[in-house]
Amino acid sequence: MPKFIPANYNQTSMVVINYEDQLQAGTFEHAIHYLIEHKLDLSVFYPNYKNDHNGRPAYDPAVLLKIILFAYSKGITSSREIQWCCETNIIFKALSCDSAPHYTTIAAFVSGHQNEIENLFEQILLICHQQGLLGNELFAIDGCKMSSNAAKEWSGTFKELEQKRDKIKRQMRHYLNKHENADQDEQAADDAQQKRHTQMIDTLNKAHDKIDKFLNTNEPRQGRRNKEVKSNITDNESAKMTTSKGTIQGYNGLATVDKKHQIIVDAQAFGEGQEHHSLQPILNTVQARFKRLNISDNIYQTGTIVTADTGFANEANMKYLHENQINGYIPDNQFRSRDPKFSEQKTKYGKR
Repeated sequence: MPKFIPANYNQTSMVVINYEDQLQAGTFEHAIHYLIEHKLDLSVFYPNYKNDHNGRPAYDPAVLLKIILFAYSKGITSSREIQWCCETNIIFKALSCDSAPHYTTIAAFVSGHQNEIENLFEQILLICHQQGLLGNELFAIDGCKMSSNAAKEWSGTFKELEQKRDKIKRQMRHYLNKHENADQDEQAADDAQQKRHTQMIDTLNKAHDKIDKFLNTNEPRQGRRNKEVKSNITDNESAKMTTSKGTIQGYNGLATVDKKHQIIVDAQAFGEGQEHHSLQPILNTVQARFKRLNISDNIYQTGTIVTADTGFANEANMKYLHENQINGYIPDNQFRSRDPKFSEQKTKYGKR
């Protein structure tokens, strides 16, 4: 049996390194570091800081952006996990110069600088255009459904939520009566059971107040056809959606991608399960962005093709594409019912 030098990966070591040496040219982390340091204008973030003369120094937006973007590239979206990576991972340490922002700082930066981050996204898009990375020949639109931090059990129309509140009130009354009866019967009194009853009443009371506060401070959500759709007490912008893995409470995340190098030119989240309502807002946003960046006054009049899947197919979208002279390709979701070749399909093969 040959002998080998033992390799123990579960050990700590004191190593002297240079952080800049860890960001090797040609890697994604080096690209992030270089772009943010030398190409992007981060002055849009500065008005939010009021510590010129008083207060302690804040984390540099450049450092926060580097670790957040690198974390996203690795599929890490939790602020707590990003903080942990800054404490343990050498690449995160190199990007952050060995600082470890608290997870609340990271979360507040992302949620509080949405407009500034969008401005930064457009700067990156302009750099891609200047480097010839955008072909502007074909834009493909597609998306995926993403869960939100809200439980679908807290969804419903206002009438359903009122019924849920009333049901909780009845349950509270039941447990209160049960608790009172147990207190009167000293022989049946059990400390553990009394504690459970108290906890149950407290839980129901909080749920009742949560629903009651929502109903008193919000209006019913109206759908596209002026029909009430289900609200959600925790995240009222999200919606119930059917996916291949069941029903979720979340968003429909849609991205528009340039064909040449698969660069995303637009990304939006919609609180609707159906996609066809989102085509026009997406196309309008892309056109406005390209005009704002002085790439093209009307990108769709330069021969750019737009493709989307059958989820975007409806009469209103086809009319919109035609009237705005947009060269769009969207599969007809009813073509089988109109094509004579498929007229006998159901009788011969049954339902698809």
